[in-house]
Amino acid sequence: MRRMLHVDYSLCIGCETCQSVCEFLHHGKPNIRIYYTMSGLPIPINCRHCEKAPCIEICPAGAIFRDHDGAVIIDPHKCIGCFMCLAVCPFGVPSFDVKVKAITKCDMCADRRELGMEPACKEMCPAEAIFFGKPEEVEDRVRRRTAEKIARERISTEAFESVGKML
Repeated sequence: MRRMLHVDYSLCIGCETCQSVCEFLHHGKPNIRIYYTMSGLPIPINCRHCEKAPCIEICPAGAIFRDHDGAVIIDPHKCIGCFMCLAVCPFGVPSFDVKVKAITKCDMCADRRELGMEPACKEMCPAEAIFFGKPEEVEDRVRRRTAEKIARERISTEAFESVGKML
Protein backbone atom coordinates (compact mmCIF):
# COMPACT_ATOMS: atom_id res chain seq x y z
CA MET A 1 0.00 0.00 0.00
CA ARG A 2 1.63 3.21 -1.21
CA ARG A 3 1.85 6.12 1.23
CA MET A 4 2.86 9.72 0.71
CA LEU A 5 4.39 12.41 2.88
CA HIS A 6 2.97 15.81 1.93
CA VAL A 7 3.95 19.25 3.25
CA ASP A 8 1.30 21.97 3.02
CA TYR A 9 3.47 25.06 2.65
CA SER A 10 0.54 27.37 3.37
CA LEU A 11 0.34 25.93 6.90
CA CYS A 12 4.09 25.78 7.68
CA ILE A 13 5.05 28.31 10.36
CA GLY A 14 8.81 27.83 10.02
CA CYS A 15 9.28 26.59 13.58
CA GLU A 16 11.86 23.98 12.44
CA THR A 17 10.32 21.27 14.64
CA CYS A 18 10.32 18.79 11.74
CA GLN A 19 14.00 19.45 11.09
CA SER A 20 14.90 19.17 14.78
CA VAL A 21 13.10 15.88 15.41
CA CYS A 22 14.55 14.41 12.21
CA GLU A 23 18.03 15.57 13.22
CA PHE A 24 17.58 13.97 16.65
CA LEU A 25 16.37 10.65 15.24
CA HIS A 26 19.04 10.53 12.53
CA HIS A 27 22.08 11.23 14.69
CA GLY A 28 22.59 14.89 13.83
CA LYS A 29 21.72 14.66 10.12
CA PRO A 30 18.18 15.84 9.31
CA ASN A 31 16.52 14.53 6.17
CA ILE A 32 14.09 17.44 6.07
CA ARG A 33 15.48 20.96 6.16
CA ILE A 34 13.88 24.37 6.40
CA TYR A 35 15.17 26.82 3.81
CA TYR A 36 14.18 30.46 3.69
CA THR A 37 13.30 32.31 0.50
CA MET A 38 14.65 35.78 -0.22
CA SER A 39 11.46 37.18 1.33
CA GLY A 40 11.96 35.10 4.49
CA LEU A 41 9.27 32.52 3.75
CA PRO A 42 10.15 29.14 5.35
CA ILE A 43 10.06 26.17 2.99
CA PRO A 44 10.66 22.62 4.28
CA ILE A 45 12.51 20.57 1.66
CA ASN A 46 12.39 16.79 1.87
CA CYS A 47 12.35 13.78 -0.42
CA ARG A 48 9.13 13.56 -2.39
CA HIS A 49 9.48 9.79 -2.93
CA CYS A 50 8.59 10.44 -6.57
CA GLU A 51 6.29 8.03 -8.36
CA LYS A 52 8.81 7.78 -11.19
CA ALA A 53 11.88 8.35 -9.05
CA PRO A 54 14.85 9.30 -11.25
CA CYS A 55 17.23 8.32 -8.45
CA ILE A 56 16.03 4.69 -8.61
CA GLU A 57 16.43 4.63 -12.39
CA ILE A 58 19.93 6.16 -12.43
CA CYS A 59 21.58 4.26 -9.56
CA PRO A 60 24.25 2.02 -11.16
CA ALA A 61 24.66 -0.05 -7.98
CA GLY A 62 20.98 -0.85 -7.48
CA ALA A 63 21.20 0.68 -4.01
CA ILE A 64 17.96 2.66 -4.31
CA PHE A 65 14.61 0.88 -4.17
CA ARG A 66 11.01 1.35 -3.07
CA ASP A 67 9.71 -0.31 0.11
CA HIS A 68 6.22 -1.72 0.83
CA ASP A 69 4.81 1.75 1.65
CA GLY A 70 6.26 3.31 -1.49
CA ALA A 71 9.13 5.11 0.24
CA VAL A 72 12.30 5.47 -1.80
CA ILE A 73 15.06 3.86 0.28
CA ILE A 74 18.86 3.79 -0.07
CA ASP A 75 20.77 0.71 1.03
CA PRO A 76 24.05 2.18 2.38
CA HIS A 77 25.80 -1.18 1.97
CA LYS A 78 25.21 -1.15 -1.80
CA CYS A 79 25.76 2.59 -2.34
CA ILE A 80 29.04 3.41 -4.11
CA GLY A 81 28.82 7.16 -3.50
CA CYS A 82 28.75 8.10 -7.19
CA PHE A 83 26.39 11.07 -6.60
CA MET A 84 24.28 10.19 -9.66
CA CYS A 85 21.11 10.28 -7.53
CA LEU A 86 21.95 13.78 -6.36
CA ALA A 87 22.56 14.88 -9.94
CA VAL A 88 19.11 13.75 -11.11
CA CYS A 89 17.03 14.67 -8.04
CA PRO A 90 14.92 17.72 -8.97
CA PHE A 91 14.92 18.78 -5.31
CA GLY A 92 18.61 18.21 -4.54
CA VAL A 93 17.67 16.03 -1.59
CA PRO A 94 20.21 13.17 -1.35
CA SER A 95 23.43 13.98 0.45
CA PHE A 96 26.65 12.17 1.23
CA ASP A 97 27.00 11.09 4.85
CA VAL A 98 30.68 10.96 5.81
CA LYS A 99 29.99 8.70 8.82
CA VAL A 100 28.06 6.13 6.80
CA LYS A 101 30.21 6.65 3.68
CA ALA A 102 27.08 6.55 1.52
CA ILE A 103 24.31 8.75 0.16
CA THR A 104 21.41 9.26 2.58
CA LYS A 105 17.97 10.84 2.38
CA CYS A 106 14.52 10.68 3.95
CA ASP A 107 13.11 7.16 4.22
CA MET A 108 9.81 8.33 5.77
CA CYS A 109 11.10 7.01 9.12
CA ALA A 110 11.24 3.39 7.94
CA ASP A 111 12.05 2.11 11.43
CA ARG A 112 9.03 3.92 12.91
CA ARG A 113 6.73 2.71 10.13
CA GLU A 114 7.80 -0.87 10.82
CA LEU A 115 6.43 -0.35 14.35
CA GLY A 116 3.13 1.01 13.02
CA MET A 117 4.05 4.64 13.72
CA GLU A 118 4.01 7.61 11.35
CA PRO A 119 7.05 9.66 10.31
CA ALA A 120 8.28 11.78 13.22
CA CYS A 121 8.13 15.06 11.29
CA LYS A 122 4.41 14.51 10.70
CA GLU A 123 3.69 13.56 14.30
CA MET A 124 5.64 16.48 15.77
CA CYS A 125 4.51 19.32 13.45
CA PRO A 126 2.61 21.79 15.67
CA ALA A 127 0.96 23.44 12.66
CA GLU A 128 -0.19 20.10 11.21
CA ALA A 129 1.43 21.14 7.93
CA ILE A 130 2.77 17.62 7.26
CA PHE A 131 0.38 14.88 6.22
CA PHE A 132 1.11 11.17 5.78
CA GLY A 133 -1.32 8.86 4.06
CA LYS A 134 -2.51 7.07 0.96
CA PRO A 135 -2.25 9.11 -2.27
CA GLU A 136 -6.03 9.51 -2.47
CA GLU A 137 -6.12 10.81 1.15
CA VAL A 138 -3.37 13.31 0.38
CA GLU A 139 -5.15 14.44 -2.80
CA ASP A 140 -8.43 14.83 -0.89
CA ARG A 141 -6.72 16.90 1.80
CA VAL A 142 -5.09 19.17 -0.80
CA ARG A 143 -8.43 19.68 -2.56
CA ARG A 144 -10.24 20.46 0.70
CA ARG A 145 -7.55 22.97 1.72
CA THR A 146 -7.79 24.62 -1.69
CA ALA A 147 -11.58 24.80 -1.44
CA GLU A 148 -11.33 26.32 2.05
CA LYS A 149 -8.86 28.93 0.82
CA ILE A 150 -11.09 29.88 -2.11
CA ALA A 151 -14.14 30.07 0.18
CA ARG A 152 -12.30 32.32 2.67
CA GLU A 153 -11.16 34.62 -0.13
CA ARG A 154 -14.67 34.76 -1.61
CA ILE A 155 -16.26 35.46 1.77
CA SER A 156 -13.76 38.20 2.62
CA THR A 157 -14.21 39.78 -0.84
CA GLU A 158 -18.01 39.69 -0.56
CA ALA A 159 -17.87 41.14 2.95
CA PHE A 160 -15.57 43.92 1.75
CA GLU A 161 -17.84 44.70 -1.20
CA SER A 162 -20.95 44.82 1.01
CA VAL A 163 -19.20 47.29 3.36
CA GLY A 164 -18.50 49.49 0.34
CA LYS A 165 -22.18 49.38 -0.64
CA MET A 166 -23.19 50.51 2.86
CA LEU A 167 -21.04 53.64 2.61
